[in-house]
Amino acid sequence: MTMTLIRNRLVLLVLGVLVAFVLYLLLPAIQYERSTSSIDIPKPQAMEEDMKKGQISSSNVTILTGTVLQNPSVFFREAVLVQKDGAPSTEKLEVIFLHGQSFTSKTWEELGTLALLSESGHRAIAIDLPGYGETPRSTALETAQSRVSFLQQIFKELKFQRPVLVSSSMSGRYSIPFLLASGEQLKGFVPIAPAGTKDFTTQQYQQVQTPTLIIYGEHDTALGLQSLQRLQQIPKSRAVMLPGAGHACYLDKPQEFHKALLNFLGELK
Repeated sequence: MTMTLIRNRLVLLVLGVLVAFVLYLLLPAIQYERSTSSIDIPKPQAMEEDMKKGQISSSNVTILTGTVLQNPSVFFREAVLVQKDGAPSTEKLEVIFLHGQSFTSKTWEELGTLALLSESGHRAIAIDLPGYGETPRSTALETAQSRVSFLQQIFKELKFQRPVLVSSSMSGRYSIPFLLASGEQLKGFVPIAPAGTKDFTTQQYQQVQTPTLIIYGEHDTALGLQSLQRLQQIPKSRAVMLPGAGHACYLDKPQEFHKALLNFLGELK
């Protein structure tokens, strides 16, 4: 009788230990499931704030992708705004975005820039430069003249009339030669600490008649200030410094960047 009681208690004790062990193993998974179910993937800061203000209704904007040219085939993203009645919106200006060395056209989509401009009535397109993103590398673009011709072909294929060219960092190797050689084909120019400005003379910059908005970050004391000194020689230029921002100032201060860009576009209408 006593042995049976002891044996039964031992069995219950062992079962209790097993149940506690199983719960111990399952608890982290349960907690993880609860915690991950409450996590939201954050929107880019600029787009999130603008949506709160009613400036962006992302459900009305579609990002279309495609390619133009051959050798290389150039990948692009275009924000298209469709009105509630299904009719396309009336466009104000054409704006094309070039990217820096560490980025692609996807950057301008994720930042909310393409959608914001589309909502504001502009045609907004960003391309992947050769060797970046979805555009293969090309050995035919090693000279400034070849890069000018490249942008001219892009404009023709995308059916641009006189676009506003937004160019950051590395892409200055394309945009600066184009500005100096074919600036009359641009409605406006927005350089963001572009590379390659030191390759040209003061006289060349002084001959540019394209309205230019120079944007740079307060803490970009290298390429930002270097390009500023040269680009300020353009007669129709003005500069906007984004406080507290570094080289990729549009990422550090997207709200301020978008405000400056939209104000500039408004002046060009």
